Amino acid sequence: MGQDKAIVAAVRTTPETVIEDYARVMELAGFKQALDPTKQTILKNNISWHLLYPSANTTPWQVEGVTKALRSGGYDDLVVVENRTVVTKAKKGEHLNNFTPVHEKFGLPVKYNFNPHDMRWVTYEPKGEMLVLDKIFPKGIRIPDYFFDRNVVHLPTIKTHIYTDYTCALKNAFGALLDKTRHYCHSRIHETLVDLLRIQQEIQAGTFAVADGTTCGSGPGPRTMTPVVKNLLLASSDQTAIDAVAAKLIGFDTMDVPCIRLAHEHGLGKGHMDEIEVIGDMDTAEVKRTNWDFVVGDNAASKIGDLFWFGPFKPLAKLMFQTPMVNAFIMGSFIYHDYVWYPLEGRRVVDDWLQNTEWGQLFLDYGNPFAPDKTRIKAPGRAG
Repeated sequence: MGQDKAIVAAVRTTPETVIEDYARVMELAGFKQALDPTKQTILKNNISWHLLYPSANTTPWQVEGVTKALRSGGYDDLVVVENRTVVTKAKKGEHLNNFTPVHEKFGLPVKYNFNPHDMRWVTYEPKGEMLVLDKIFPKGIRIPDYFFDRNVVHLPTIKTHIYTDYTCALKNAFGALLDKTRHYCHSRIHETLVDLLRIQQEIQAGTFAVADGTTCGSGPGPRTMTPVVKNLLLASSDQTAIDAVAAKLIGFDTMDVPCIRLAHEHGLGKGHMDEIEVIGDMDTAEVKRTNWDFVVGDNAASKIGDLFWFGPFKPLAKLMFQTPMVNAFIMGSFIYHDYVWYPLEGRRVVDDWLQNTEWGQLFLDYGNPFAPDKTRIKAPGRAG
C-alpha cells in the first residue's frame, strides 16, 4: 500500500452477514485510527425523504452495524444527530425508516440540529480559504456548535442526485452543518461541499464515513430513483476518496465531478483513483473496471428547480428562493413528492422491494411501518 494513498474499504455483504460485515469494513478502513476514543461520537444519518423509499435513506442495519462496531471498539458515548430540510421531517423519517427500534435497542439518544435545546447555531470564521460560503452568507457562516471537538461518522447511501450527479459522504455534511437556508447554495453546490469539508476538518475531532450500498439508487435522486441491489459496503476516513469510489462505481469519471476534483486539488482528500487504495473484497483495479451505468435525469419538481438554479431563469433565483416566494416552491415540491409521485409510483416500488428482495425482507424484520397495528406515523399512499 502506498503511503500517500487514501484507503477505502469495500466489502460485499448479504442480509445474513451485514452486521458483521459492517464491523469488517470499518476495521479495514481504520476507524480506530480516525476517531478519538475520548470524544463523543456523532452518528450523522441521512434522511433524504421522511417516507420509506429504498436507497434514499440510511438503513436500519447500517445504524445497527456501525453502532455495534463502535461499541465493540470502545466508543461508548454515541449520539445520533438528525437535521431537517424544508421538505423532510426528521422525526417522521425516524419512524418510517425503522431507525426508532435501533435507537431504542442500543439506547442511542437523538439530537436535532434544529432544536435549540439540543444545540446552538454559532457564527464560524474558517481558518482556511472559502470558495463560496463566505460570499453566499456574507453576514457570517452559521453552523451548529455541537459538531465542535466531536467525532462524526457519516452514514450515507450510494445514489445519484439531481444537483451533484452522485451523493455519498460529502453531501451528508450539507444537512448537518447548514440550516434550512442551505438551498441558497444549490447553484454553487459543489464548491459548498468542499467548503464544508474544510470546515469539518477544522472543527471535528475525527471524521469517518460508512456508506450503505446494499440497495443503491439510479435516477433523479435523492428521492425518486430506481432501487438497484448491489450488496456492497464502503468505508473510509477520507471523505473525498470514499465519494470518488462511489462516483466511479455509479459510472462517473471522478475528476469530472466538480466537488471531488476541487477537494482533491485543495488538498482535502484524494479524488483521483490512482491515489486511492481500495481494499477488502474489491481492489482499485476492479473499481476502475466497474460501471453500474446509473443515470440521473429529472423529475417534475427538479425540472422547475433547474430552470431557476441553472437555466434561463437563473437571474430570478434569488427572488424565488431567498424571499417568501420560496414557500410556493417548497409546498409544490412537498405535494408532488409525497402526495403525487409517492402514491402513484413510489409506493409500488416500495412494495416490490419489501416483498421481492432479501433487503426488503430484512427491513420488515425491524418493523413494518405500514402495518395498521403499529403506533407509527402512516405514510401517504395506498392502504398497507
